Amino acid sequence: MGKDPQNRWLAGFKKSDLKAWQAYFRSPPPTNSFETNSFPVAPQPQSPADDILLALSKYDSAIEEIRQASQLPYSRFPLTYSIVNPAEIPLPHLNALRSCALALNLRALAELQNGRSDKALADVKLSLRLADSIRTEPFVISHLVRIAMVNLTLQPVYEGLAEHKWSEVQLVELDSELAKLDFFPEYGTAVRGDMGCQEGIIDYLRRYPEQFPSLSADGNFIKTSLSARIIWHSIPSGWFYQNQLHCARAMVEFYLPAADLNRGIFSPTAIHHADTAIAAECKRLNPYNILERLLLPALGNAAKKFAQGQNAINMTRLAIALERYRLANGEYPESLDALAPQFVAILPHDVINGQPLHYRHDPPSPVSGAASGQFVLYSVGWNETDDGGEVGLTKNGNADNSTGDWVWRYPAK
Repeated sequence: MGKDPQNRWLAGFKKSDLKAWQAYFRSPPPTNSFETNSFPVAPQPQSPADDILLALSKYDSAIEEIRQASQLPYSRFPLTYSIVNPAEIPLPHLNALRSCALALNLRALAELQNGRSDKALADVKLSLRLADSIRTEPFVISHLVRIAMVNLTLQPVYEGLAEHKWSEVQLVELDSELAKLDFFPEYGTAVRGDMGCQEGIIDYLRRYPEQFPSLSADGNFIKTSLSARIIWHSIPSGWFYQNQLHCARAMVEFYLPAADLNRGIFSPTAIHHADTAIAAECKRLNPYNILERLLLPALGNAAKKFAQGQNAINMTRLAIALERYRLANGEYPESLDALAPQFVAILPHDVINGQPLHYRHDPPSPVSGAASGQFVLYSVGWNETDDGGEVGLTKNGNADNSTGDWVWRYPAK
């Protein structure tokens, strides 16, 4: 986010630097690089938006092909779930999808700058459709990539709201698309899917124990001077079953309950308790936790990303409702209560405590007479403490989403 206090206005979003992208597309690659800049470039610099759109035009035909394919509502990627070792199920589409979302949302930002909000809206919707294409995949990594794609997609929505570039009709359409997103049931799908994947990996190792050393990143604590085949084939099957039990119990008892689907909240306290319990259980290596130590993912951090993703959706929908209110009344309301039910059917809540999101309206300037004013919208964040709308910062001045509030604020004009 940078150390300038003016850049500390949002934990998650900041205004995109289109000039930096323009420079990237116009600059040749380093002389010691094998890469080539194959993007179309105008002989002389144009506006940043025009240069970006020209560069990205190389993908126009591919994007239109994807747009047509996106009309197939039940299409899925052909993952090979029958692979003997579930750890080897290839997921090459995840990186490709994220790259596509990045291109679409950079294009949407440039289209907004050029006054083509209709094209920007179409690209935002397509990016959301791509994110939806992996919604049913039973892997935590797939859902984390999906959340990252949604966050990318919210960037042009945010900037269009900050600069009042969306029309009433477009805002209604955006809200309709975002209302479809609910990461709470998908958190359960992801955790249960990973639990099944872990059981499959452990069963694979029970049958092919000589593959055991390959699971360790460095292998130091499971290497031995004797033949791996002899050692691992001597392991009793009961040890594998105990490891299956330990992994499954951690998921069922600790991590799944951290998301309350009925109330629509994530509990940072429960996640912290879960992480602490797992760390204590795995502190000393023994035959019953060796695979728990290797396979149990960093679900605490994953749960925080799910919470942040849903919170971003909730705040974006409220920001859309606030902009619709401003278009109708000339300024933002004094309270969020004024938004329902005309501009949003039900007010989205804070995903951390289930309470209303905090809102503070900065009235229009009495000097300039400007009618737009500003507002601050925020969640209490992962520390579960109301910090008055202040973003947590690292020592380097970047946003720290583990401290401070999760804040929606537009940059100062």
